[in-house]
Amino acid sequence: MSSFEEVFGSAPEVVAEAPGRVNLMGEHTDYNDGYVLPIAIEQRTRVRIRPNGQDEHVLYSEMLDRVVRFTLDNVPAEHFATYVYGCLMEARANGIEAPSLDIHVQSNVPVGVGLSSSAALEVATLRALRALTGARLDDVHLARLGQRAEIEYAGVRCGIMDQMASSLAETRRALFLDTRTLERRLVPLPPASAVLVIDSGVARTLAGSGYNQRRAECEEAAQRLGVPALRDVKDITATDTLPEPLRSRARHVISENERVLRAVDCTNARVFGLIMNESHASMRDDFQMSVPEIDHLVSLLQGHPDVYGARLTGGGFGGACVALCESNTLQEVAAAVLGDYALAGFEGRLLVPAPAEAAIDAQEAGS
Repeated sequence: MSSFEEVFGSAPEVVAEAPGRVNLMGEHTDYNDGYVLPIAIEQRTRVRIRPNGQDEHVLYSEMLDRVVRFTLDNVPAEHFATYVYGCLMEARANGIEAPSLDIHVQSNVPVGVGLSSSAALEVATLRALRALTGARLDDVHLARLGQRAEIEYAGVRCGIMDQMASSLAETRRALFLDTRTLERRLVPLPPASAVLVIDSGVARTLAGSGYNQRRAECEEAAQRLGVPALRDVKDITATDTLPEPLRSRARHVISENERVLRAVDCTNARVFGLIMNESHASMRDDFQMSVPEIDHLVSLLQGHPDVYGARLTGGGFGGACVALCESNTLQEVAAAVLGDYALAGFEGRLLVPAPAEAAIDAQEAGS
């Protein structure tokens, strides 16, 4: 791992950063035009840039300790670089012309566990470009460019939630977002509660294929029900006309939207936790996006006296679990649950609150 100065020989001109996120409620609803409730996490991605006077961009990933050189004429072969390339392309398509750049990426957002490391990279990159060029680019438009970069250049048919959360959410207030209209507001967590996130240790090996399959099933269900998206179905009994698995997939999305609307104005931590528990049962049974290890970890969390509720978070088929806990016992809950999880033969790890060794130096933060 090397600093910007060590890689490029002098200081950067612009530094920008963006957080990862964890989704408290509203799983697989964003691409169905539904409601979501993510919150930003402490871990962040930081992008440092400066014009280099060359005819190519030079990108260094501190996490991978790798340099990639590319121009905008061809998509780089290295997958991590496609996110930055996509941001540069989308910025150019929107009239934001950047010179060839030296780009240094530093991040402690966990990768591959559903905490949106890709959106943090996109938003941080676009914030850096905004600062460098002086572009008139608001936070919503910036999120849209990040989403397009991921769809068009990284090949992920993502909804808008991740980029909006990285661009607009806070660590102490969740972002209630209508993904169709982009109407939004920040809402506090219930009093005396805090978020805990634990990695199950199960790699999301089926996440890509499973995600695409679930999305296709939701689209077919909406078409059969004669609506633009499942968000438009108000009566869950309408799904009774659908064959399986379309019925179950639609039932999850419709009920999940309803759970978000209940949770967003909930000021009682125990009631909020019960809604989270309902969400996990729906993801496990109707959407079938969980795995046995995740279910066991969620069960351990739900059984702890200081945990109000817990659920799988992210795309599913592995990854992380999120819990709402008493705010002053997070470390104790994590230690107890991870200990019991290890006794069952599994290896998890604490993600949020961020372990001290995962911290990024907070100096030079900018946007």
